[in-house]
Amino acid sequence: MHIVERAKNLMMSAGSEWVMWLLIALSAMSIAVIIERVLALRALKTDLSELRRDLVTGLFEGGFAKARTLLSNQRHPAALVALRGVARPESDTTAKGAEEAMVAETVAQKRILESRFSFLATLGANAPFIGLFGTVVGILQAFDALGHAGPSAVSSIAPQAVMSSISEALVATAIGLAVAIPAVFAYNMLERTVKAALEDAEIFAREIVSYLESRTGHEASKQEPPSRPFVTPMRRAASAS
Repeated sequence: MHIVERAKNLMMSAGSEWVMWLLIALSAMSIAVIIERVLALRALKTDLSELRRDLVTGLFEGGFAKARTLLSNQRHPAALVALRGVARPESDTTAKGAEEAMVAETVAQKRILESRFSFLATLGANAPFIGLFGTVVGILQAFDALGHAGPSAVSSIAPQAVMSSISEALVATAIGLAVAIPAVFAYNMLERTVKAALEDAEIFAREIVSYLESRTGHEASKQEPPSRPFVTPMRRAASAS
């Protein structure tokens, strides 16, 4: 048997109903993932402007010890990233070392926050194609029924069986779109929320690096010997005489 005929018989025997059930199952999984991610990311809605001000003030008033006290009870990724930067003793921490530690923590937080995002993105991109596959199978069944009908029966089958099969087949495409649209919408909203949280983390990290650099510059200025006043050669000669 020709491979095309085999493929047609396989799709005809399977039908398009399984596509509907697959899309319904994927839709249920998508809703579960969206609810779980919304509940997990609801802490990202926190306004961090006050915490940022307290962090900057605390760093210059009490150093890392004060900063750790302010950040220890916070679960926002920005606070966790900043806490990673002040984890070691202040005397052993350089601006470069703190920056590298906070970059590593930012990557780790990003991976946690974007958990299951790939499922929503994949579902949003492929659900319409799954529905379209069901539509193709349904149309194939309709035209196969039309092809097996005798010449006298074509006129009566076309407006009834064929059109009914095609309309049922188009339902698969509609379901595919109904599954994909919420998944894409939720993915975009959640991705924007995560992006804003990571931007807050970068702001906190820059505040800590700025504090460390200013502290280093202040300590360096203390260690420099006092500069001697510049004496011109003419004045030096005059004083020697």
